[in-house]
Amino acid sequence: MRHKGIARLDKRTKDLVHRLGPTDIAIIDHADMDRVSAEGLLASGVEVVINAARSITGAYPNLGPLLLARGGVTLIDAVGPEIFDLVHDGDAIDVDGGNVLLGRKIVARGTRLSVDMIERAMEDAKAGIGEQLDAFARNTIEYLEKEKALLTEGVGIPETRTELRHRHVMVVVRGYDYKEDLNTLKPYVREMKPILIGVDGGADAIMEAGFKPDLIIGDMDSVTDVALCSGAELLVHGYPDGRAPGLPRLEELGLKAAVWPLAATSEDLALLLAFERGADLIVAVGTHANLIEYLDKGRKGMASSFLVRLKVGPKLVDAKGVSKLYRAAPGFLDLSFIVAAGLVLITVVVFISPSARDGLGLLLLRLRALIGI
Repeated sequence: MRHKGIARLDKRTKDLVHRLGPTDIAIIDHADMDRVSAEGLLASGVEVVINAARSITGAYPNLGPLLLARGGVTLIDAVGPEIFDLVHDGDAIDVDGGNVLLGRKIVARGTRLSVDMIERAMEDAKAGIGEQLDAFARNTIEYLEKEKALLTEGVGIPETRTELRHRHVMVVVRGYDYKEDLNTLKPYVREMKPILIGVDGGADAIMEAGFKPDLIIGDMDSVTDVALCSGAELLVHGYPDGRAPGLPRLEELGLKAAVWPLAATSEDLALLLAFERGADLIVAVGTHANLIEYLDKGRKGMASSFLVRLKVGPKLVDAKGVSKLYRAAPGFLDLSFIVAAGLVLITVVVFISPSARDGLGLLLLRLRALIGI
């Protein structure tokens, strides 16, 4: 099958998905494509994804490629990094089988992955889990040695204007099933009014759900200007050497922010901040909770998330999958509204339709006859 479209390129998949449309062809460079990235590509509506790297290397059974293939997306794999030099954003390209054509010239060749091919590769990748687990354990020990004071004593936690002590705090990350779980938790948010912390794009997720973030934490690379300018307190995640790549962007917007340099993920920072600042309860939405999810991020530093979860565990409630576990039943007000709407509709029909009025009159006469009035 041949596909034509406009090339959209970015080596960061999470940045590319925001500017994709159904007629575009996505060109990425994403080894071991994770589930969240695949879901973003699916949501964009693209029908073809070209990956310069191998979508599944065999290091572990990552879910991204399978989600794309089962979602009907044509996935051309391992075309090589040269495609970023030969094709430019906005070029009209064709995809024929595993070939990528610019005009009549083949500029890249790859493998069109089928569902069966991906499933076999995932089955083979299961053999690598043991090796990945060993590496994860070593990284965890290394991180513990470097950040022992932070994890055991809480040193270096920045001060915030937002008061967290004795409050419920909800930390929102744009991770697995975050939309469904956040939607299910709307009644909780309205009733308990927790402090809402968005981790980068999690701030946009909070706003999409109809709420406003109180605090935004992250390197500020995947959060919109709208969220940044919403009035939330800002805390930039910096590197251990003090560099904070996200700070110039905020300065350009005229926004002020504190910097927290730490060798961890922004997700970890949010959880640690809530814990050390005395939150009564921490509700985590979209965060990472198991080994496959840690590996799926492709980050060596995900070992920090494991240790942070051990630390904040006594106060942590993970909302992952709550949308599948529980569906809120309609309340009294909801039922009252439905009944009232039905009565209004019946009244309008009766007044508009002569036959409906006659029918209602006949019904009233029969009721009077039955009760003897």
